[in-house]
Amino acid sequence: MEEKTLKIDRKMDEDDDNENVLQLVIFQLGGEEFAVDIMQVQEIIRMPETTRIPQAPEYVKGVINLRGKIIVVVSLDVKFNIEAKEVDENSRVIVVEVDDTILGMVVDSVSEVIRLPHSNVENAPDIITSKIKAEYIEGVGKLDERLLILLDLKKVLQESEMDQISNIKKNT
Repeated sequence: MEEKTLKIDRKMDEDDDNENVLQLVIFQLGGEEFAVDIMQVQEIIRMPETTRIPQAPEYVKGVINLRGKIIVVVSLDVKFNIEAKEVDENSRVIVVEVDDTILGMVVDSVSEVIRLPHSNVENAPDIITSKIKAEYIEGVGKLDERLLILLDLKKVLQESEMDQISNIKKNT
């Protein structure tokens, strides 16, 4: 199967004020729309076959070989305790860099890359933080009639979990 990737263009338009605009990758997970800072995203790939790792944490789906690099793939639905959707042709892995660790995040689909003014971001309301731990959420972005849950990837996986991911990579 031919691997198709979406290369990420991190350049801002010259008329954008980098201080006041977020550039975000929007993805779906469990019927909700989430966003991550494009500066943490390296690429987006179709869901490849993963190799399971014995005794890995439940949220670790496995590892993949991405152009010679071993990447640990995590299931955000398991991490967030969201009802899992079956992997299908829309499923993607978002390859991100968090604190010098490259990992993949399985999501239901990726829809777009947007620019969102900081003024359109507010603290997450209680209804959202009751579903997903508040510390994972950087805020909620308002885009027309849509609400986007902005994730803080540094907090999604705690330091001890990042250490486990590094150990998995070393031992693979």
